[in-house]
Amino acid sequence: MDGVLVLHKPKGMTSHDCVFKIRKLLRTKKVGHTGTLDPDVTGVLPICIGRATKIVEYLTGATKTYEGEVTIGFSTTTEDQSGEVVDQKEVTQIYTREDILEVLQSLTGEIEQTPPMYSAVKINGVRLYEYARKGIEIERPSRKVTIYQCELLDDRTEFQGETISFRFRVTCSKGTYIRTLAVMIGEKMGYPAHMSYLQRTGSGQFTLDDCLTFEEIEKAVEEGEIQSHLYPVEQALFHLPKLTINDTLAMKVKNGALLPCPSDVDVSKGPILMMDENGQCLAIYAQHPSKQHLIKPTKVLAI
Repeated sequence: MDGVLVLHKPKGMTSHDCVFKIRKLLRTKKVGHTGTLDPDVTGVLPICIGRATKIVEYLTGATKTYEGEVTIGFSTTTEDQSGEVVDQKEVTQIYTREDILEVLQSLTGEIEQTPPMYSAVKINGVRLYEYARKGIEIERPSRKVTIYQCELLDDRTEFQGETISFRFRVTCSKGTYIRTLAVMIGEKMGYPAHMSYLQRTGSGQFTLDDCLTFEEIEKAVEEGEIQSHLYPVEQALFHLPKLTINDTLAMKVKNGALLPCPSDVDVSKGPILMMDENGQCLAIYAQHPSKQHLIKPTKVLAI
């Protein structure tokens, strides 16, 4: 059994919980997820099965889309609704639609974020949430992420009240913390804030329309139809440039040989897929780090 199963992750489960459950349902150990989602977050979670576990890193790095809600007026330990309130300030200002749009626009592009203490980032070999649970605050290095688009999903012209909540849609790069983005929105508005709702609606090419719930997966397994719901490796990696090669060269690729840089694909911009004449993905190649005229395999996928 090989391919990518797109799960509609339910609330209350970690990504690891989802992998564990799918291992049991599909009776296979070769299962891996493509990017951690917090327990409170629902939505698109591509799961790699069998041979597809070799491409996890390429799907993890794909662009993500989220729909969330920020609440202005109080912040929490976890930066989302599951944490304890740590700062509170009644909203006394009336914000116009233009004010909110200006804030969202100011956070579009390349920005710096500091990972929240309640996150899976490792510092000195220990995950931050493990420090947080012990009440230890530790210095975290900031990271640069890219917000490609940040849209307001609210038709109101004015926003007022002791707290203010509004929904937004974000398309962003790998490693972006939407919880932290919600806090940054609040900071721009002059108030403590947290993320009060979040759903991932897209991961690379996959959307909610491609997802199966656990109930649907269980039914497909019972009916012997689960393989038909798995996306092949070739389709999951559609975003990478492709190079179709003949049978002679295909044998070299299967054996992990170094090859001259192709003239019709720019390998300096990233990895490429080596495809045989039947449309099967044999390997992922990238420019050699020291021999710029050569390409080398980063993953051999041929069976």
